Parts: sequence; structure tokens; C-alpha cells
Amino acid sequence: MVAAQVVGVFPVQVWSYEAPEDKQDVFASRACPAFLTFTNAAYIVGVTVELPCHCKPQEVQSVVWFFRKHRGSSDETRALTDHHGNKLLDTSQVLHSSDLRSRFSIRLFSLLIFRAAPTDSGLYICGSAHQDFFYGYDLDLQEAPTLSFTHRFSQESRKKIRYRGSFIIYSQPLYQVFISFQSWSVCDRCGVPGEQVRVGLCYVHSRFLHVRYRWANQTVASCGSEAVPTSFSLIKQGPKVEVKSCNVTCPNEAPPPSKLIALMAFLGYSSASMPVPVPVFYLSHPAERVLTLGCPGARLNMAVAWDQGSKQIYRSEQISGGNFSNFSPRIKIDTGHHLVFHPAKTQDSGVYYCWLQGRQAAEIHLLVYLHLGHDQPVWSQPDFPAAIQTVFKSYAVMTAVFCLLLICRAGIKHLRETTETHLD
Repeated sequence: MVAAQVVGVFPVQVWSYEAPEDKQDVFASRACPAFLTFTNAAYIVGVTVELPCHCKPQEVQSVVWFFRKHRGSSDETRALTDHHGNKLLDTSQVLHSSDLRSRFSIRLFSLLIFRAAPTDSGLYICGSAHQDFFYGYDLDLQEAPTLSFTHRFSQESRKKIRYRGSFIIYSQPLYQVFISFQSWSVCDRCGVPGEQVRVGLCYVHSRFLHVRYRWANQTVASCGSEAVPTSFSLIKQGPKVEVKSCNVTCPNEAPPPSKLIALMAFLGYSSASMPVPVPVFYLSHPAERVLTLGCPGARLNMAVAWDQGSKQIYRSEQISGGNFSNFSPRIKIDTGHHLVFHPAKTQDSGVYYCWLQGRQAAEIHLLVYLHLGHDQPVWSQPDFPAAIQTVFKSYAVMTAVFCLLLICRAGIKHLRETTETHLD
């Protein structure tokens, strides 16, 4: 099997994931193309993107992922490596950073990009350290400028609706630009008012798309794809994220095992008093820094909701008022369904709950503490004046008590000497 070649990729020393020798290589069952093409994939920013390496020669036991920005030259191609290809990154430790190298991991030949950013758009190639290239992606990450709250379709919107949830934005003689909506998510909460979300991504329909950057339909590509000719560069339409209210009842839970019910009855508890097991997490974070909370177990296209204690955080309140009615405008839910504090304050400490697919999934105890950086003087902290006043007041009180004790001691000594003089 001959791997496709790409000219202009510079040599680089890399490390990557090593496949176990005793495991069957399922990736070798699919033949790699002799001429490297790129599968167009579009996502909204903020999500975790997984790019599988669908093929590789059977004798290759490790893969390396290469990256180049759209419209860049081959000299700008660089290798991505976490220096230990089998290193698994904990998403809670991923920095809130724009640097791609701080937000990716290679797992079983697949490339995972956490909290994908618009700057991560480009060409991704699965290959080897010997510059053999097996499979490629044309990744387009689209940023939604705002969210929109949907009550019902207007008459104008109904006229725009096309099959499969798509509607045309505008049409030119050589191409059409349209938004393709996914189906509505399930209600993100049950038993209390919740929300449903759907994402619409921007696509171009034209007969003049570059054949090397292909989609399932040869005449359709995402708006930011390299398949779109540069003469179509005036396309400025972004994706859309729509939100609508919902209210559903919680499904009946499966009854607990009979042995557990008997044990609870023996201890004097009823089965109704048994708590629902929800994982509990503890997190501490320095104040005045950006904090991003992700719901454990959340995956792409899952419905996610957030609560602070008994207060629900709704996207619709963010849309209508520009901020949350019960929360600071620093706190918002991004398009990747993360809860973002920009920045975190000490008053944000508390208990947060996240929901997945309408069920409560995790309980997060957050502690935001004051932190002095190496480049921050003590007096630059907002609580410094109050702390100084407290110190001085405490010192004054202790000094007054000390002086009072000295006066009392001197008075007692004087009374004793006067009494002894009278006795003499």
C-alpha cells in the first residue's frame, strides 16, 4: 500500500501514539487514497472536535497529525504532537487559551481538539513521522455572533424554509449560501422549565467548488472551506444558534434492587428518601482569571444546562437582557455549552449543577480564592485597603488592651503600697 504524498511539509522529530502489538489493527481494513483529498467538516466554535484517522497502512504503528491554516502555503504546515502520543489530557486542566497546542490530544490515532476556536480552522492530515500522509480533513469552525430566541416561525421564515431544516440566505448566479439546521436538542432539564437548542451552519452550493476538498455532496461545502473559490470570499454569513423554551416531566426512575429496599427498611428509611446518585466534583480556581466549567460526560450535540444552587441559568435571559437577570454578565453559557466566568470572582464560589440530556449529571463545588501573581504587587488587590484597616484596627485594640492592663497593674500595685504604709 502506498501512502499519498504532500510536497512541502518540513521534516520534524515527533513522538506519537504507539499501537499495541497484540491488538488487531482495525484501521488497516480501509485502503488509503493514492491522491490525498480532504473531507470537509464544519462545527460551531466551543465544542470538542474529534477527527478520526480512518485509514493507515497495516505496518504503521503510530500516526502524527499535521496542521495548516486555510489558504496557507505548504511551508506553513506544522506537526502537532503532545510529545507522548498516548498522553490523555484531562479537560479540566486544559487552559482557556487560543493556542492549539494547549488544547489537543491524540487518542487511538484520532485527534481531539478541546474547545475549538476559529483559529483552529484549516487542513488536518493524519500521517507518519516519515511524511507519509493517509487521510485529511478540511475543518471549518464557525463562530456565532449572537444567540436568537425562537417563539415561533414568522411567515417570512416559513417561506425561506427548505427541506431538511435548511433555508437560503442569498443567491448569486454562481453560488447559493444557505443555513443548514440540525434538529432541536431534547429539553435540557426535566421537572423545571428548560431550553432546547439547535445549531445552523453556513454552507455554499456551487458547481465551481474545488474537487480536492469534498463533502458528501460534491456541489456543497461549508462557507469557510478551502473548496470555496477565492472569488466567493465576500461570503460573510455566520452560523446561527436558536433557543426555545420547553417544559417536560421527569421520566420514572427504575426501582432500586429489592435487597437495597430491604436494607433501607431495616434501617428505618423509605425508598422514597433514597438520594439519586450524582457524581460530586471539587474545584478551586484563582480569582480574576477566566474560568471555564465543562459538564463531565458531555459530548457533541448533547443538551447541557447549568444551575447555581437552586437558581437556573438560562440562555434566553442572556439573549433578551444582554445578561442574566439573576447573575452577573461575566457569567454566560458559550456555544460549546461550557459555563464561562470572565473573570471569576470570590463571590462566584458555591455549588453548581450541570444537566445532560434532561438529567442532572454532576455536582461541582467551586471555590474561587484570591491569588497573588508574581507580577502583581500586594497593594494592587481590591481588598488591600480593607485589609490594612483591619490590621490597624486590630493593632489599636491590642495596644489599648495592653495599656489598660499596665494601668490596672500600676493601680493595684499603688493600692498595695498605700495599704502597707497605713498598716506600718
